[in-house]
Amino acid sequence: MSRPSRQIKLGAFLMQTGHHIAAWRHPDAQADAPINFRHYADLARRAEAAKFDAVFLADSVGVRNTDLPSLSRTARSDHFEPLTLLSALAAVTEKIGLIATVSTTYNEPYHVARKFASLDHISGGRSGWNLVTSSGQGEAQNFNLDEHVEHARRYARAAEFHDVVLGLWDSWEDDAFLRDKASGQYFDPDKLHPLNHRGEHFSVRGPLNVSRSPQGRPVVVQAGASPAGRDLAARTAEVIFVAHQTFDEAQAFYRDIKGRAAAYGRDPDDIKIMPGIFPVIGRTQAEAEEKFARLQDLIHPVVGVQLLSNMIGGFDLSRYPVDGPLPDIPETNGGKSRQQLLIDLARRDGLTIRQLYLRIAGARGHQQVVGTPQSVADQLQQWFEEEGADGFNIMSPWLPGGLDDFIELVLPELRRRGLFRTEYEGNTLRQHLGLARPAHRAAAGVSRSQTHPQSQQSLAALA
Repeated sequence: MSRPSRQIKLGAFLMQTGHHIAAWRHPDAQADAPINFRHYADLARRAEAAKFDAVFLADSVGVRNTDLPSLSRTARSDHFEPLTLLSALAAVTEKIGLIATVSTTYNEPYHVARKFASLDHISGGRSGWNLVTSSGQGEAQNFNLDEHVEHARRYARAAEFHDVVLGLWDSWEDDAFLRDKASGQYFDPDKLHPLNHRGEHFSVRGPLNVSRSPQGRPVVVQAGASPAGRDLAARTAEVIFVAHQTFDEAQAFYRDIKGRAAAYGRDPDDIKIMPGIFPVIGRTQAEAEEKFARLQDLIHPVVGVQLLSNMIGGFDLSRYPVDGPLPDIPETNGGKSRQQLLIDLARRDGLTIRQLYLRIAGARGHQQVVGTPQSVADQLQQWFEEEGADGFNIMSPWLPGGLDDFIELVLPELRRRGLFRTEYEGNTLRQHLGLARPAHRAAAGVSRSQTHPQSQQSLAALA
């Protein structure tokens, strides 16, 4: 049987009112979107009708911006907890994947494994976990800490966290639960595999009290691009969401990750790299530029400076002339790759603070495209065909209009070129992405002692 031609994977990144920092002020935006379930349900249904692979929700466990003058002028201070929202969206959709960010810094592996396994069952095999480390000082102060956890320690914890979660997802073999009323046997004890993990950061006995999920396990997504993040992604990720400014950066990252994956004994095609793209689309170039200018005009300077301060590593830029150059920025304990990306952008293009915040107000460091359906499709096609991406996370400028523009104007062009599906090929997120369903490690021939060396304890000890 011939292998189907390779096609672009697409995620719909649903950011409340839209990705532009002033999107909530757009005349057509849903201003109460952060706490409006019908808004999200409508967006998810639109993305599913368009055959997107997944919807994606970002998250943080705290209000990111503590500067009240700026915070009071943005729509980023309130939003749903993402797993609660995705569970509700699972009930009003049938095919589209459901991916949420949950941090390894201020959560516990058992909680995360249980919630995503539950979502996978509820949705019929459509869940994905975006594994991140937290980057905000404000998050630390919500979890009994005065200072944010140091960068290297966050990634060491994240690596062990991932391994514990995957181990818990293999607590039960696929056919462990017999539920045989005649014999009275509810599950086969030989197909239970307690974890009994003891490591530097976690001690987790298990087993998980959720059966093995429809996908075998939820899809693991990763978003880090620092050296530590790349290594973790190459070892653990099945999808990578990443920010790039240029095709050369995207291609270098793509080749680096695929090479690292091979070094870990993985098939490079088992990792789908999906950069974020912020598209402003018009039927003509002039129309696209007018749409973008309308959004840019809505940015309050206080909001722009604070946005840049947060993204540059928490360094306060309000003390510097807004039309002066970006000052020297000390190394951050927050997100290192994004800080370096913005510094490089400012230095390369000679941008002032104002020019830099205007440059990132929509895409926040991701690739920004303002153009016609043909020119947007041209860029996606180049990145896809020349080893820059396997797909893209679409960051609509405002919602719902920006998503509608992409669906109505760009998708027909991609389909005309044979680059995007017309129908779903399956029912699960793994099937959409072309990822294999992982075999249970014990059932695949790895002994219980090899998988979980301490798991030979009696069932009575689990009571």
